[in-house]
Amino acid sequence: MSAGPGRNGSTNGSAKGLLRSSAKGLFRGRGQQANGPGGGSGNGSRRTGGLARSARYSAFSLLRHGLPGSAEWPRAWRTHELRDSYDVVIIGGGVHGLACAYYLAANHGITNVAVLDKGYLGGGGSGRNTAILRSNYLTPEGVRFYDRSLELYRNLAAELNFNVMFSRKGHLTLAHNDSSLRTMHWRAEVNKLQGVDSSVIDPDEIKKLVPYLDTSAATRYPILGALYHPPGGIIRHDAVNWGYARAADALGVHLHQQTEVVGIDASKGQVTGVQLADGRRIGTGTVLNATAGWSTLISDMAGVRMPVQTSPLQAAVTEPVRPFLDAVVVSGTLHVYVSQTDRGELVFGASVDPFTSYSMRGSLDFIEGLAGHVLELMPALSKMRLLRQWAGLCDMTPDYSPIMGLTPVEGFYLDVGWGTYGFKAGPVSGETMAETIATGRPASLISTFGLDRFERGELVGEKGAAAVGH
Repeated sequence: MSAGPGRNGSTNGSAKGLLRSSAKGLFRGRGQQANGPGGGSGNGSRRTGGLARSARYSAFSLLRHGLPGSAEWPRAWRTHELRDSYDVVIIGGGVHGLACAYYLAANHGITNVAVLDKGYLGGGGSGRNTAILRSNYLTPEGVRFYDRSLELYRNLAAELNFNVMFSRKGHLTLAHNDSSLRTMHWRAEVNKLQGVDSSVIDPDEIKKLVPYLDTSAATRYPILGALYHPPGGIIRHDAVNWGYARAADALGVHLHQQTEVVGIDASKGQVTGVQLADGRRIGTGTVLNATAGWSTLISDMAGVRMPVQTSPLQAAVTEPVRPFLDAVVVSGTLHVYVSQTDRGELVFGASVDPFTSYSMRGSLDFIEGLAGHVLELMPALSKMRLLRQWAGLCDMTPDYSPIMGLTPVEGFYLDVGWGTYGFKAGPVSGETMAETIATGRPASLISTFGLDRFERGELVGEKGAAAVGH
């Protein structure tokens, strides 16, 4: 196995600090930068000493751009001409692909990277999820992995100089029967052993946190307790996608939208390039499959089969109301979860649809079932009006854990199988996959998530903590 693509000698790992630097804000990119749509040195980005400089967002810059006669804001990322070859090609322009591209450049100095998406950046699962964050999983491997992601999320706004609107609300997973309550105690103890703040609380404590929840014994599914996870919360998914895209572009990564991959070339077990829908070919020795919904189709192009099934996941949002819900509430028994955004909308979701499909249309059956279950938890919401519903695609694995790392085809890497929990892992997936690609070895945090675990029978069972799309 190769030790990963070649590095840019002019970037020695300090790029990450440069991104946060308000004084310099300089970025070292690999190769010549393509001009932006407006010509010149690229859609409004400044040039200093031959190095690209990204506009820094701050209260001062907001005031300066608000003055009469001030220059327009530069675009968040640029448009580049497609090169004939790249060191790394990432298929999928969601949070996983964008984060990997950013960390390849920031942490490892690998900037000759292309992110390809057949639609627009963040248009798949990364822009369709309900943006809930937590790390209170069931297995030690899962807890460590997601807790690192939550740590990265907490500092992401400062890291990327982009407000991702992280809101630490706390996360409640309700238990409606003795079996569920035992599972909550189990998860709480696993979490505590990994240093994660989780505990089981009783209905009285739940009522104090969420007064609108019906915690009486007269309901059809009485609430016996809950796993309370104070670090959990919500974030703005679009802001996360845009922040990573902007930061990766500033470091020299090329972002190509409306660029569909239809084939992956390999010779003697080694990736050599990708074929595009418009007939062009990109030469590369490293390809990362960071797609959702179509991950099996991409892997089939490289001759790599995966135990993945694709199912729709639906969600819905209400009209905005005055903030009243200070925690994320999840019920596995009722297959429903709810949170409130900063603007006041209630965001609802459920488990994946009970069939395999590539359809992303909403259904009346979903809304009827969702409404009934939400009202069992919070009867006071009966007069609220639903604004819209939507769906995304989820790639489900047998053990409800992702598939990450190397494959039998050298140079072809996987970051797939994320089910209903992929957005929570965006930063850590990008960080660990960047390390894996740069070194040619699986990062320690993802060593148990390899594709070969299914052959060995060493599954990482997370169904008890990830069976509902939250």
